[in-house]
Amino acid sequence: MVEPFKNFFNETGVRELARHLKKHDKSFNKKIFTAFIMDGFDILELKQRSERITQGLTRCLPENFPSACDLLIKTLHPEENFEVDASQKRSLEKGITGWLIMPMAQFVADNGKGHIDLSLSTLKEMTKRFSSEFAIRPFIADAPEETLAELSVWSKDENFHVRRLVSEGSRPLLPWGMRLTAFVEDPSPILPLLERLKDDPEEYVRRSVANNLNDISKSHPDLVVEIVARWLEGASKNRTRLIHHACRSLIKSGHRDCLTILGYAKPLVSMGLDILTPHVRLGQALEFNATLTSCSKTEQALIIDFIVHHMKANGKRSPKVFKWKTMNLKAGDTVTLERRHVMKKISTRTYYSGEHRLEIQINGEVKGCADFNLDI
Repeated sequence: MVEPFKNFFNETGVRELARHLKKHDKSFNKKIFTAFIMDGFDILELKQRSERITQGLTRCLPENFPSACDLLIKTLHPEENFEVDASQKRSLEKGITGWLIMPMAQFVADNGKGHIDLSLSTLKEMTKRFSSEFAIRPFIADAPEETLAELSVWSKDENFHVRRLVSEGSRPLLPWGMRLTAFVEDPSPILPLLERLKDDPEEYVRRSVANNLNDISKSHPDLVVEIVARWLEGASKNRTRLIHHACRSLIKSGHRDCLTILGYAKPLVSMGLDILTPHVRLGQALEFNATLTSCSKTEQALIIDFIVHHMKANGKRSPKVFKWKTMNLKAGDTVTLERRHVMKKISTRTYYSGEHRLEIQINGEVKGCADFNLDI
């Protein structure tokens, strides 16, 4: 059984954090710190656990903010070239790293607005051991000129975690993070940062650049199309991969200019759609086949998605686009594609019984549809 995500914050980690804080500050009260955090800790979810640890730090760290930052930095694990996805595997014996950085960085965000230079330098050190992408956002919002100037310097940093923070921390719509409304309305201040990082040697950084552009595309689709058209000129394989990932929302929405630039023309195909499970219970799979026949005299590049129109409480239906397949279809060829889509419970959607609709979208155009019933 997969361990709950929230258990990245646990009693062992809290006690290790207290131990390192005490090691570097003999006046630090480990007992009060640990008892406050662990009171009812087991029933808290991930974000609540992080917030509780931040509250414990606020209670027990020195009231003087520079002194508190100095202590937090001393507790950090010695700088190493940490792997991207190994945060949950790191030992805390030598110092703090991994998920425990999240509440420590939030302490800086909550208390450091009057000390922007110190706050940013502290977050820079913390992000080398995990990520400060959430904690840096209040500084971007409250002091954009100063913070963006520092991010510009960081975009050339030798540590790829620091470079990645430049693009991830400045995302207008970072999941779990505060919305950067100014960049939603006008993303131009962050575009030079993305420009510098588009050919970063690390995939981890380039993927963050793509995510930032994808955020921008939701409010400024034509601007992103202009950017990717320019970036495609002489693009390497890595940059081309970045561009396709950045355009995923535009592709799903069927943005014609974007699809054309990426090489996906108006699809010349006929299609038959068969739903094999017209009645589906929640937890079971919707199964269907789509048969595509080329009506073109030349080979076509196709992006094939499917759209499930979920029934809502008011009786109307809401569409959700799912990626399916990218392929080339030769002139005159016919191909049958099979799909099994489990209608499973997820935290971001409430299901309702009733008639749902399935559509197949090819290069942004809906080419077929059929209805099916979902029973809760």
